[in-house]
Amino acid sequence: MAQKDRAVVRRAVHKRIRRKVQGTAARPRLAIYRSLNHIYAQIIDDEQGRTIASASTTEKDLRGSTGGNLEAAQRVGRAIAERALALGVERVVFDRGGYVYHGRVKALTDAAREAGLNKEESSAKGEGAEAAGAEAAA
Repeated sequence: MAQKDRAVVRRAVHKRIRRKVQGTAARPRLAIYRSLNHIYAQIIDDEQGRTIASASTTEKDLRGSTGGNLEAAQRVGRAIAERALALGVERVVFDRGGYVYHGRVKALTDAAREAGLNKEESSAKGEGAEAAGAEAAA
């Protein structure tokens, strides 16, 4: 079996994801890109082919000691959610960009949910956890 570069594999996975994940005007796509030192998030309307809002750790307001950690990803998630809500976008489709839903990618999406994007998803998960806890206690 041929050895493949990690970036080549990620791009292939991302292409497969993009066949299914499509952003619309009603529910745009939240695309995530992470590099070794930074993390970037964009809200994109694929129908019109334009970026509605963006945030990254390269911005002066969101820059910390480093952009490649969980704390930085949470800052970007909160910032992108605030910018989206200010523009009237409340629901998005998450596009993890071929990355594993773990670590910085998960921290960014969780922070965006906590800040107000896709409220029904975060409340549904919370209710499910509470119900499971109540069943375990009984």
